[in-house]
Amino acid sequence: MPTRKPLLPEVARRTAAWCGVLLLAAGVAAVAIWLCVALKTAVTPILLALLGTALLGPVHRWLSARGVNRSLAAGLTCAALVGVVGGAGYIVVTALVDTGDQIVDSLKEAGQWVVDHFDIGGAADVDDFEDNARKLVEKFGASAAGGLLSGIGLLGSLVTTAVLALLLTFFFLRDSDRAARLAHSLAPRGSGHLVEAMGRRAFEAVEGFMRGTTVIALIDALCITVGLLILRVPGAVGLGALVFVAAYIPYLGAVLSGGVAVLVALADRGFAIALWALGVVLAVQVLEGHVLQPVVQSRTVQMHPAMIMIALTAGAGVAGLLGLLLAVPLCAALFSVIGVLRTHHGNGTEPLGHEAAGGS
Repeated sequence: MPTRKPLLPEVARRTAAWCGVLLLAAGVAAVAIWLCVALKTAVTPILLALLGTALLGPVHRWLSARGVNRSLAAGLTCAALVGVVGGAGYIVVTALVDTGDQIVDSLKEAGQWVVDHFDIGGAADVDDFEDNARKLVEKFGASAAGGLLSGIGLLGSLVTTAVLALLLTFFFLRDSDRAARLAHSLAPRGSGHLVEAMGRRAFEAVEGFMRGTTVIALIDALCITVGLLILRVPGAVGLGALVFVAAYIPYLGAVLSGGVAVLVALADRGFAIALWALGVVLAVQVLEGHVLQPVVQSRTVQMHPAMIMIALTAGAGVAGLLGLLLAVPLCAALFSVIGVLRTHHGNGTEPLGHEAAGGS
């Protein structure tokens, strides 16, 4: 019996198959995002707890390796987190509150200087800068915190979310040794090792991002604060605190915080000091890009800058400020999972994950 000739050539059939796969993946992603948005009251503390677990995992493993009970080690680690985050938050908020008005006034003066010297016609009145900035902050704050707990005030929502995230962090740290058994029990037959390996790689990526970003943010903030203090730029401590917080938003945060520092220097110290402040910011960014990131983060987070910007844009569109903070670690975890799947299908074997990596 003669063989029937395919209706479509091989290239067309392969293209159609890949289009079907992409459409299926896009549909699954859309449903997952919709569920996360609909259940953000529960999803937000879980995601924050995962970030906290990734950051505190090495401390918990260090205590457990020295014979400390897992529950006690998790409690001590969470207590240390509360102390460090509370102290750092107090310093950051105090610095920003003490110097916030001065920074805003300097930015307004810098805007007026730009309008006057570059003869920008039809520009918005820079006297409205403070009101516009306040509205922008309120908008992002509402988009980040709104809906966390309906009907409760912003402060109550933040406190409730923080408490839930802290409790979940405790349980994630204490019961992390059970994650491998859970992965094997939930995975389809014969794929337990693959699911475990994907979970470990994803958590390693998030852990590397959190640990590396925190160290880099601290070094950046200290260097820029010292530079601004030497240049006698007003509000240097508050600007350094702004640099530390913004460092958790890759690329975009550094540009915004550095631009604010330069504009404040321009308004209060003149054009020459502003150039020196710009030099300090650029020098710190060069130090970060060529020394700190390769040494501190190493190979834990390997993403192209264009992909990071796309992830930040998508995260901001979905969840506002919270999306900006979560976009890059989630994408890093996703790329790690894809890498495991490529290795698995390329070798035709299931990767084994017997060693404890990342505490998950």
